[in-house]
Amino acid sequence: MHGTRPARIRNPKAKAPSMMADAQTINFKVTPQFKREFKGYAVSQGLSMVDLLKEGFELTKRKRAQQ
Repeated sequence: MHGTRPARIRNPKAKAPSMMADAQTINFKVTPQFKREFKGYAVSQGLSMVDLLKEGFELTKRKRAQQ
């Protein structure tokens, strides 16, 4: 299959070592369908799944603060 995929903006694994030194694992279960959709959307936007999660969390906090 020869589709065009958007180029990745950056390599999500290319973080500065000092940033990753304090990183911790977060672990929760989602359905396979949700994971596929989440990962697909992240890739389509040139984001890592972690960056998409962080962005969504920030947007949610802002939205709830306005209520």
